[in-house]
Amino acid sequence: MTSTVPTAVQHTDAQPPITMAGPDFPYAYDDFLAHPAGLGQIPATEHGAEVAVIGGGLSGIVTAYELMKMGLKPVVYEADRIGGRLRTVGFDGCDPGLTAEMGAMRFPPSSTALRHYIDLVDLETRPFPNPLAPGTPSTVVDLKGTSHYARTVEDLPPVFHEVMDAWNTALEEGADFSAMNRALRERDIPRIRGIWAKLVEKLDDQTFYGFLCASPAFASFRHREIFGQVGFGTGGWDTDFPNSILEILRVVYTEADDHHRSIVGGSQQLPLRLWERAPGKLNHWPAGTSLASLHEGAPRPAVTRLHRTAGNRITVTDASGRIRTYRAAVFTAQSWLLLSKIACDDSLFPIDHWTAMERTHYMESSKLFVPVDRPFWRDEAVDDRGEPTGRDTMSMTLTDRMTRGTYLLDDGPDRPAVICLSYTWCDDSLKWLPLSPEERMEVMLTSLGEIYPKVDIRKHLIGDPVTVSWENEPWFMGAFKANLPGHYRYQRRLFTHFMQDRLPEDRRGLFLAGDDISWTAGWAEGAVQTALNAVWGVMRHFGGATDPTNPGPGDRFDELAPVELPED
Repeated sequence: MTSTVPTAVQHTDAQPPITMAGPDFPYAYDDFLAHPAGLGQIPATEHGAEVAVIGGGLSGIVTAYELMKMGLKPVVYEADRIGGRLRTVGFDGCDPGLTAEMGAMRFPPSSTALRHYIDLVDLETRPFPNPLAPGTPSTVVDLKGTSHYARTVEDLPPVFHEVMDAWNTALEEGADFSAMNRALRERDIPRIRGIWAKLVEKLDDQTFYGFLCASPAFASFRHREIFGQVGFGTGGWDTDFPNSILEILRVVYTEADDHHRSIVGGSQQLPLRLWERAPGKLNHWPAGTSLASLHEGAPRPAVTRLHRTAGNRITVTDASGRIRTYRAAVFTAQSWLLLSKIACDDSLFPIDHWTAMERTHYMESSKLFVPVDRPFWRDEAVDDRGEPTGRDTMSMTLTDRMTRGTYLLDDGPDRPAVICLSYTWCDDSLKWLPLSPEERMEVMLTSLGEIYPKVDIRKHLIGDPVTVSWENEPWFMGAFKANLPGHYRYQRRLFTHFMQDRLPEDRRGLFLAGDDISWTAGWAEGAVQTALNAVWGVMRHFGGATDPTNPGPGDRFDELAPVELPED
């Protein structure tokens, strides 16, 4: 429920932190970033050369920031706003400090490369109130019309403990969980690769649900149903049941769903601060140069066409009609845009890479937030006689009703607060799609009213709701990638695309990055890691190299390369 780590795994402060580099490519991106030699150098003759960076989300901004530090001139194109799915919004007419996270809102300590940039721009984090997390005052699990109130997992009925034990047993017996988690923590590369190679071959064609059904520990449908509705770490996982079990194992091995923290003031501050930040150490550019100053304050508009031109150049047409040609470009937006919103030549990528992009499976996701006058949920509840019950008036809520997950977010007892009335994925998200924000809110309040009949949420509202359905966002068309069974080979093609010396010469120069190119789609860490891969690729494309004491991801690729499954 609150942890997926079986008790056999013993953690100590002396051990290095686990990282979301994960089992597929166990490269230490955090060490690469922390090394005093930096990420590499390009020849002075290439200083000032322009590189197109398409997409101003976290991956694009990290890519541009690091290329600028090397002395190249990134030209960022952004269709909407800087931040991508790091999108923080306010509420009309409310205190500007009152915000809602429409995309990424919680980050695990295992996001060590992401943490490098959070620290670099001096952002503060605090515990996120996940169900039954230590910083969450209370949690209500409401299933089939029955509510269970808990401050810790020990307060839940025995069946929930049975489900948690079944999950840990399934992981241990079916996926060598303890051994892999320990190997990742100790950065034991031979052990990681040995375990993972066998599992990829064994489980690539298996769904998450099929993995559960194959485990004797989950012989009970009731246990599988409860697990789908309540899950582990952050809540229910039944919307992930059709996806590849390999996707889930990457999350649990690296503790990506544990000990989450939020960014105080909103996650969008991270790319915005990087955009404005003048690095202390720059090649070629004068002191005080930032991405913002290189762009005169604003990125170029949306890209409408990409094609190759003479000399194996990448030619970019933007929404203003302007056409510019580059020796290298990095595409960091969601890959489906290359199939729909952007006119592309087939010659941009090898056909196998186009196939991988076409097979991409994105998950839908929706959220709705409302601002309230204060964190009234911390008031003590009373019974029918008006007597105090010792319970909170309202709790972080997991339910099989339409809302699924409800989160209570505050910044102190005397300040306005925010409720995420609902956070849903896939089919649950599609149920909201035809409804306006106000209609969504009414359905959600009605559902919560069944769980908390004595709580009048409406009387605490101080503004209109804000909502998002990522599948309806024209520059996203989905929340995040989640591979289906059999998609491992496709993901490997996309992730390894930065190793362009393996590509025909007429297919080089355009690099892919973004969380959907990573092995951990849907996590900001994957956006950062693939940005660093692309930076290494561009550096090599311009004749540069890393310092011998700090080899980059491409320098160690042959040693760490992801498992390659046969095609025949």
